[in-house]
Amino acid sequence: MTARRLTLAVLAVIAAAVMSSAGWDRFKESRAAEAAVVLTPHDAAVVARGKDVYRDQCAQCHGANLEGEAGWREPLPNGRMKAPPHDASGHTWHHADAVLFKITKYGPAKVVGGGYQSNMPGFVEQVSDADIVAVLSYIKSTWPDRIKQRHDKINERANGAK
Repeated sequence: MTARRLTLAVLAVIAAAVMSSAGWDRFKESRAAEAAVVLTPHDAAVVARGKDVYRDQCAQCHGANLEGEAGWREPLPNGRMKAPPHDASGHTWHHADAVLFKITKYGPAKVVGGGYQSNMPGFVEQVSDADIVAVLSYIKSTWPDRIKQRHDKINERANGAK
């Protein structure tokens, strides 16, 4: 190998390392921002925005009134689950804000992993992070106070509060 080729190879390795490091930093920042997601079900403007986005992006599967697909506990013929309700009768409130955000943004299959399959896509390309938070805030705003309080406790545990 000539000195010129060796120099180019070393520079390529250094550039790759720097770019990889920068990419890793952006990835860590993105993950930190996702972990810091906080729903605001008492903010009327956020809830109104979330209701509109829910109607446009979510209601066709999860129901206009957050009721989910009929028979949502029973799998479809392909083995995938039907769209669950997001009202208090469902299990949405069993998940911390950050988990709900990731499921909505990336889709259940990517979040769960291990070959899990779902009919729900991720909305990373269709819906902004702020609108995802707004939708989830709208959903939470519809829950009875006792469910909101239980969900708040789930968030406290997920965020390491005692």
